[in-house]
Amino acid sequence: MTEHESCCECDERVLSGSITPHEYEPGKCKRLRQNGQSGVIQPLLTDLYQITMAYAYWKSGKIGDEAVFDLYFRKNPFQGEFTIFAGLEECLKFLENFHYSDSDIAYLKQTLPPTIEPEFFVFLRNLTANDVTLYAIQEGSVVFPWIPLLRVEGPLIIVQLLETTLLTLVNYASLMATNAARYRIAAGKKIMLLEFGLRRAQGPDGGLSASKYAYVGGFDGTSNVLAGKLFNIPVKGTHAHSYVTSFSDVTELRTKTLKHKSTGVEKDLLVLSMQWRKKLAVLLDTLEKEASDGELAALISFAIAFPAGFMALVDTYDVKRSGLLNFCAVSLALNDLGYRALGIRIDSGDLAYLSKKARETFVKVSEKYNIPWFAKLIIIASNDINEETILSLNEQDHKIDCFGIGTHLVTCQRQPALGCVYKMVEINGQPRIKLSQDVAKVTMPGRKDVYRLYGADGHALIDILKRSIEKPPQAGEKVLCRHPFEESKRAYVTPTRVEALYKVYWKNGHLLEPLPSLTDVRKRVESSLETLRPDIKRNLNPTPYKVSVSVDLYSFIHELWLQNAPIGELS
Repeated sequence: MTEHESCCECDERVLSGSITPHEYEPGKCKRLRQNGQSGVIQPLLTDLYQITMAYAYWKSGKIGDEAVFDLYFRKNPFQGEFTIFAGLEECLKFLENFHYSDSDIAYLKQTLPPTIEPEFFVFLRNLTANDVTLYAIQEGSVVFPWIPLLRVEGPLIIVQLLETTLLTLVNYASLMATNAARYRIAAGKKIMLLEFGLRRAQGPDGGLSASKYAYVGGFDGTSNVLAGKLFNIPVKGTHAHSYVTSFSDVTELRTKTLKHKSTGVEKDLLVLSMQWRKKLAVLLDTLEKEASDGELAALISFAIAFPAGFMALVDTYDVKRSGLLNFCAVSLALNDLGYRALGIRIDSGDLAYLSKKARETFVKVSEKYNIPWFAKLIIIASNDINEETILSLNEQDHKIDCFGIGTHLVTCQRQPALGCVYKMVEINGQPRIKLSQDVAKVTMPGRKDVYRLYGADGHALIDILKRSIEKPPQAGEKVLCRHPFEESKRAYVTPTRVEALYKVYWKNGHLLEPLPSLTDVRKRVESSLETLRPDIKRNLNPTPYKVSVSVDLYSFIHELWLQNAPIGELS
């Protein structure tokens, strides 16, 4: 098979979802290499104007021009004061894989105007990212507006062609990781968080990205099985209401027996469960006749299928009158056979009240029958939960151990986009500035480095941008930090520790830093968040974190601003 044929097949089969990158033999196709990146992430995953600009650059003789671009955002999402940087690994894989296949070139020849010179397509076919240098902040770091997450240097045409793809790889990943981190802060460290959003995500790629970056941001697992396989994320799940409603009576049970875990003696789980339900109805002050026999049959059948992993949905009919009674009956029957149930999921109703009622029930059963572990059964809550819901439940002293969160998490309903931009700041060694009547859209020109300054208590005080030709700040030395655009805002800072945030990740066609595992990035998120003061991370009216520039950079920005701003004339 030729490369052309293989790449065409990749395009069709990957997009159709009939295969994944892991099903290819290494080296068979350049579109899908050993790093396992989705074949959808390729040079044609871009806006048309990137390619038309590339031709105009080429036609204008700018093939030898060198440029520097900054990728950054202007405002923290979700009305908060921090953001989590994610997506760097995918950006680096994209650089590693960057090339136009024969099928790409054939498509572009059909799509672009017929006036395009044939030599341009030869130029594109031979283009790689080997001459690009990429500086970046460590993935999983807390970041802030105006700070370039990526600094991309190299031939103008190639770094221009990278724009849209780098933005799409960073924007959603960072937004999603930030959203997940906010949920983790709201829930606290002891509560388990599960991502249940695949069915509500923006398509399959959005669903996979959501699962991946929810885990990065602090979630403990996902219901998404493919994400579990591809990214080694723990996969969790229970069952749906449809499983319960598929049974209407205990007479429908085709299998009723289960072997004792230790002795192997087979017992009738239905008989044991019915006996326990009669006893428990008295203890829990409920009427056995009000409990659904169909629900009981469903829970028995599920317990027989998963005796060591019995986790049941209890709100199909009525949590108090039916679900809890049936669950406890089946769980005690399992206990008779040497198994421990895991817990319940509640998917509707007053979650705070029902969780307290469930915990009260488990404690009562535990004390009555001297089964200590029963009091600690897991209570999972789902049902369209968002960040505000969790904070409200906290105020109500809920007894929930785990939240299953879907729609609001994966769609980032509070803010659907982060708004990263990619701006040229230098060409052929000459700084470039973009001006605007909206000061927030004015760019900071030139090649810059960024440093985080820490105080004596270990918390981050301020980030400072300096021109790359400047001396880095030093611990113990007083630094004047200035607001980039407001003259009166300035402060002296004497840091106890200085952290240089940039590393060179890609140069001369090679990765220069090892790519951390997803687990390592997740740990980085946690440790980076711990460097922020609590008032910066709080949900309501958080304190803004300060981003500053050096005196030299401040003067440089404003001198260039004056040089490029047109001078009006009154008449």
